[in-house]
Amino acid sequence: MLPSQRSRHVLHNPFRLKFLHFPATQTRPLNTLSSLLNLCNDPKKLQQIHARFVLYGLHQNPTLSSKLIDCYANLGALSLSQQVFNSISDRSSLLYNTILRKLSESGEFERTLLVYNEMVMKSMYPEGNTYPYVLKSCSWCSDARNGAKIHGHVVKLGFDSYDLVGAALVDMYRSYGNFENEGKQWNSLTSEGSQSGKAIEKFEPDSVTVINLLRSSVDLNSLQVGKAVHCLVVVSNLCVDLSVNTALLSMYAKLGDLEYAKLVFEEMPEKDSVVWNIMISAYSRIGYPKESLELLRCMGSSGIRADLFTAIPAISSITQLRATYWGKQMHAHVIRNGSDYQVSVHNSLIDMYCGCDRLNLARKVFDVVTNKTVVSWSAMIKGYVNHDQSLDALSLFSKMKSEGISVDFITVINILPACVNLGALENVKCLHGYSVKLSLNSLSSVNTAFLVSYAKCGCIEMAWKLFDEENINDKDLVTWNSMIGAYAKHGDWYRSFELYNQMKELRLKPDQVTFLGVLTACVNAGLVQEGKECFKEMVETYNCRPSQEHYACMVDLLGRAGHVNEARELVKSMPFKPDARVWGPLLSACKLHSEPGVAEFAAEKLITMEPKNAGNYILLANIYAAAGKWDGVAKMRSFLRDRGLKKTPGCSWVEINGCLHEFRVADRSHPRSDGIYAILRNLEWEIKDARDRDGV
Repeated sequence: MLPSQRSRHVLHNPFRLKFLHFPATQTRPLNTLSSLLNLCNDPKKLQQIHARFVLYGLHQNPTLSSKLIDCYANLGALSLSQQVFNSISDRSSLLYNTILRKLSESGEFERTLLVYNEMVMKSMYPEGNTYPYVLKSCSWCSDARNGAKIHGHVVKLGFDSYDLVGAALVDMYRSYGNFENEGKQWNSLTSEGSQSGKAIEKFEPDSVTVINLLRSSVDLNSLQVGKAVHCLVVVSNLCVDLSVNTALLSMYAKLGDLEYAKLVFEEMPEKDSVVWNIMISAYSRIGYPKESLELLRCMGSSGIRADLFTAIPAISSITQLRATYWGKQMHAHVIRNGSDYQVSVHNSLIDMYCGCDRLNLARKVFDVVTNKTVVSWSAMIKGYVNHDQSLDALSLFSKMKSEGISVDFITVINILPACVNLGALENVKCLHGYSVKLSLNSLSSVNTAFLVSYAKCGCIEMAWKLFDEENINDKDLVTWNSMIGAYAKHGDWYRSFELYNQMKELRLKPDQVTFLGVLTACVNAGLVQEGKECFKEMVETYNCRPSQEHYACMVDLLGRAGHVNEARELVKSMPFKPDARVWGPLLSACKLHSEPGVAEFAAEKLITMEPKNAGNYILLANIYAAAGKWDGVAKMRSFLRDRGLKKTPGCSWVEINGCLHEFRVADRSHPRSDGIYAILRNLEWEIKDARDRDGV
C-alpha cells in the first residue's frame, strides 16, 4: 500500500485512527475504550480492545462488560460473549439481562433458560423488556413447566401489563397447543411459578392468584390462556368461590365467548347483581339485545334488584332494538329507583332517544341534566347530525364552547359531518385550528376526520396537505382509504390509482373500503376496463368479498358507459339479494340510454324496496316520457297522487364570512331575498343575451 493510500485508509477508518493514537499508559481510558466499542466492526479488533480492558483492570466493570458482551454477539462471536460473561465473578442484573437477550437472539434457547434459572436462584429477576426473550425460549424448547413458572414470575412482578410480554405469553401458550383438557398438567405447572423470599418455592394457587391470571388473559386478549386458567380453577376446587366464578364469567364475557360465559353462569351456585350485570352487559355489547333484556327480566324474577350498572347496558339493548316504548319504561324505572341523578344514565338515555328517532325527548333529557359532561354534549350533537339537523348541531356546539365545556376528540369527530353537510369550509378550518390549539391533531382519527371533511367541502389541497404531513409509517389503512376516496370523488382517478399502487408497494393490504374508493374513481372517469380489472383483483387476488356498494359501483360504471344489459346480468349474478343501492344506478342508466324495458324491471324492484321514495316514480316517469310512453307517465303520476308522495324540495347553503345562509326552492324567507332574486334575474338576462349573440 502506498503512503498516500495508507493515510487515506486511516482517515476513513475512525476505529483505526483512534486506536493507533491510544497511549498504552493512558490514565483515564474508560471513555475512550467505551467509544472504541461503538466504532468496532470486527471481532479481532474487538479482542484488542478487550485486551486493553484487562490491562487497565476494567474487565470486571459491569457497564463495559455488558457492552462487550453485546458487541461480540452482534459481530457473530457468541462464544466470546459467553466467555466474557463467565469471567465475571460478581454478575450484576445488567449482565444477566444482556446475555439473556443475546442468547435468545442467537437461538441458544436452552442456554437462555439455564441462565434465567441461575439468575432467579440468586434472587434476581430480568427487566420487563427481557422477558419476551425468555418466553420465546420456552416456546422453542416446548418447556411448558418452565413457561408456567415464568408466567408466575411475570404476574408477581407486574410485567403482565407490558404489550410485548403479553404477546410473548400468547405465542408461548399457542406453541404448547390446547390446554383445555389438561387441567392436571396445568395445576402442576402453575403451582411452581412464583417468587418467595430468596428462592423459588412451590405454592398452591389461591383465589387471588387465579383472579390475577384471569385478568392477565383479558389483557392479553387470549381466550386460550383464559380457558387454561379455567382448567386450573376446576382442578384446584375453586369453582365454589363467588369471586373466582365472577372473574371467570367476566373473562369469557370480555373475550366474546358467550357460549362458555353462559355455561359458567348456569353452573354458578349463587348469583349476585354483579354476575347478572356482567351477562346483561355482554349480550348487549356483542349484539344480542333481546337476550340481554330477557336476562334483565329473569334477574327481576329472581329477586335481584337492578342498579345503575344494570340500567346502562339495558338502555343500550333498547337502543339497538329501537324500541321507544321499552325505552320509556326503562326511563320511568330509572327515575323510580333514584338512578336518574347519574349523568352516565342520562347520557345513555340521550343516546337511546336519538337512536329511536325521538330527538325531542332526547333534548328534554339533555336540558334537565344539571351536571352535563362532554359526553352529554357529544351525544346530543351526534343525534342532531345523524338526523340531518346540522344547523342545530352547530348551534349546540357553539353553546357548548360558550359554557366553557372542554371539547374532546369525539366531539370534534361528531361535529365535523355537520360542517360537511352544510358545505361550511370556514367552520371546518376554525375547528381545525381549535383542535391544533387543544393538541387533538396528534390523534390519527382526528386528522383523518379533517382530511375527509376538507375533501368533501371541496378543499382537496388541504386534505392532501394533512395526508402528506403524516409520516409514511404512521399512516394506517383508514388514512390511505380516505385520501384515495377523496381523489376519487373529485374526479382525479390518476391520483387515486397512484396512491392505491403506492399502498400495495408498502405491503399494506387493501380492504373493502380501498376497493370502493378505486371503483368510484373508475366510475367518475368512465374507466370501464380498469374497473373490471380492479373488481377481479379484489375477488381473486385479495379474496375480498364484494358488498352491495361494490356491485352498485360496477352497475353504475357499466350503465354510464352504455352497457346496460351487461349491468343487468351482473345484478342477476350477485350472490345475495340486491338492494336499492344497486337498483338505483341501473334505473339511472336506463334513463341515460333510453332503455324503458330494463327500466321497468329495475323500477319494479326499487319501488318495492322504497315505496315512499317519490324520486323513483319521477325518474321512471321521465324515462317513459323520453320513450314517448305517455300511458306510463300518467300511471306514475297517478301513483304519486294516490299515495300522497311529493319530492322533497332541494336545499342549498352558502357560507359567507363563516355565516351560513340556507335556500330552498321558491324560498323567500331570507331577509335579503328581494335583492337576491333581483341579481338572479339580471344573471338570467345576461345569459340569454350571451346565448342570442353567440347564436346558441
